[in-house]
Amino acid sequence: MDVRRITITIAGRSYPLNVPSAEEETLRRVGKQIEAMIKDFEQNFDVRDKQDALAMCALKLGTNAEVAQITNDKNIKDSTERLKIINQTLEALEK
Repeated sequence: MDVRRITITIAGRSYPLNVPSAEEETLRRVGKQIEAMIKDFEQNFDVRDKQDALAMCALKLGTNAEVAQITNDKNIKDSTERLKIINQTLEALEK
């Protein structure tokens, strides 16, 4: 596995990371998204403290992840139910 050393800057601080090459672009993109969120919170919500902006980013990202997980779980449940119906229909046709 090819590992690269990169530096991600968030809220004015640099974070050196050793990451698999396959994840480099994702980490850079997420770093830019966090920076954009911080800027948005600072401009639109009168947040002046970087720690407050980071806390708000964490809350927003955590909420987004939780909503995505709930949606994913519901989709899996719905798909499982549909597959059960299809399976029952196929079993009925075999008889």
